[in-house]
Amino acid sequence: MSNIVLLLGLCQITGPSMPFAPTTPTAPSLTSSLADIDWYTRYEDAMRVAKAENKMLFLWFQAPAGGRDSDRFQAVSLRSAKVRRLLRQYVAVKLPTDAMITVEGKRIRLLEHAAFGELQRRPGVAIVDFAHRKAEQYGHVVTALPFTPGKFYRFRPEHLAVVLDLPPGTITQRTLVFAVRIHPEKPASTRGKIDRTLVQEAKSHSYYQARICNQGHHRWGQRFPRLAALLPFGLRAQEIVAESWPHETLVDAAVDVVASWRHSSGHWSAVYRPQPRFGYDMKRGANGIWYATGLFGNYQ
Repeated sequence: MSNIVLLLGLCQITGPSMPFAPTTPTAPSLTSSLADIDWYTRYEDAMRVAKAENKMLFLWFQAPAGGRDSDRFQAVSLRSAKVRRLLRQYVAVKLPTDAMITVEGKRIRLLEHAAFGELQRRPGVAIVDFAHRKAEQYGHVVTALPFTPGKFYRFRPEHLAVVLDLPPGTITQRTLVFAVRIHPEKPASTRGKIDRTLVQEAKSHSYYQARICNQGHHRWGQRFPRLAALLPFGLRAQEIVAESWPHETLVDAAVDVVASWRHSSGHWSAVYRPQPRFGYDMKRGANGIWYATGLFGNYQ
């Protein structure tokens, strides 16, 4: 994950980090919606407040002329009382898809910045983490759900509530946890405690699978005793892996990975059962395939 350099009144971006806006104060840009949420209407204002208050930033990108997707999102998802309660913990901003931002002295569409690549320049929602200053994902997009046809039906209120209540993590980690939690059979593996050691190990093994473009429990005989020593006394490490179809979006790949686990009784028993500790991550290989890892600490 690339670094972010923020200079006084000037934005310098390296790689697909979040586009920070100039810090010149401006008048507030607040409006209200049927969800009783105060929506900012300028990205700069919302980002500044989220940073100052150490909060997550929720972005809702609407087509300039509106449209069925945005109307349905407002009429269905935002009517949920649980969604409204969770969303009040965020700084929320509502923007048109053609909203502009200044990056290195140039005006570009915000959705054209690499940080929002998973939205495919389409209407949708995104979340940026300004709440966890010491975490690797700070200042980065950690959720991106486009309003486009796919394997995930994006307008159910319970799904948006899941999005707003995900544990801290990178976009790949949170998206895979999201896919587990929205599965219709309601698997319980993510109801326990997210374990940063297991998350980092899941990240490392997903990267390894992606680097060699091969799914598997590689070097498990070496990794297992090391994990056992790192977990709290009495917990044993358990691992599951899977891969997506080639050239899928992140969200669709995560849904496919969970579907793959569902078709394996051994894997699904690990996903479905309550797990005291868990960690998930996934990484895309040069072949366009996403490789996923789930790691658990349990009393086998």
